[in-house]
Amino acid sequence: MLAFGIASASAQELLPSPFGPDDQAGASNLVTPQKALQAAALITQGNIYPLSRVYESEMPMFGRRVFALRGTGGIAGGPLGQNQAIWNDEFIATEIGQIGTQFDGLGHVGIRTSDGDIYYNNIKGEDLHGPEGLLKLGVEHVKPFFTRGVLVDIERYKGEMKDAGYEVTLDDVLGALEEQGVDPESIGSGDVVLFHTGWSKLWKVDNVRFASGEPGIGMEAAIWLADKGVAMVGADTWGMEVVPNPDGVSAFPVHQEFLVRRGIFIMENVATEKLATDGVHEFAFSFAPMRIKGATGVPGNAMAIR
Repeated sequence: MLAFGIASASAQELLPSPFGPDDQAGASNLVTPQKALQAAALITQGNIYPLSRVYESEMPMFGRRVFALRGTGGIAGGPLGQNQAIWNDEFIATEIGQIGTQFDGLGHVGIRTSDGDIYYNNIKGEDLHGPEGLLKLGVEHVKPFFTRGVLVDIERYKGEMKDAGYEVTLDDVLGALEEQGVDPESIGSGDVVLFHTGWSKLWKVDNVRFASGEPGIGMEAAIWLADKGVAMVGADTWGMEVVPNPDGVSAFPVHQEFLVRRGIFIMENVATEKLATDGVHEFAFSFAPMRIKGATGVPGNAMAIR
């Protein structure tokens, strides 16, 4: 995902946080003890579904991002003691929060307005950027997620994997949920909603096509989800929303709606295919963001438990 938006807007269009002028945790505030109990009640079989892909240099990456892991070519230290203890280390160079399966924090995307660059809760760009990461909205402020998760299987509903630029409409979302036996009205405060589009079939098979665009939700579906009060939206695509945008002029407007205006988090490149194959549409969603001070995002090593 790009770290900026091209759309012009006025500061008056932005929404203050419902959690107060000092809030930096966004929609993670909605994951209450009641949501945790609701999620726990969904665990009836004990099946655990990892939702993260393997981090490796062969994975598709947005733009010019890199992932490089270097070993020491031998033991990194030791032997020590009479027991001859030895150990191995590695060095990783990457945009750690914006590569592979990734969790977008609230400082990842902003809006350039006539009054300057603005981020979640009307935080200004000059108050956000620092030489050692974000001064505000770093991922360390995000609260853990243990809440109800819902999978929307768009590939199954449409009968095929749609091509890049296909907008998943609100009718698609409602139709898929109803076909799955999930009441759309049950989507509510603090839920995590994941979309399976089938685009992940291209992962490490056709990385060029995978990164060239994607099917995904547009603003209609995004606003419906936001008005429902969801805490996070994810997908098996690299940018979660439809790319290129069908209007021909906007770049990542759903990111701006979720992260900047609503404080709703995003997870990308989610491994949803096993959930889809097993027909698991409701589950307990568990994810504790790595607390990296000043980071725009972190690896998305989440789990679905059923």
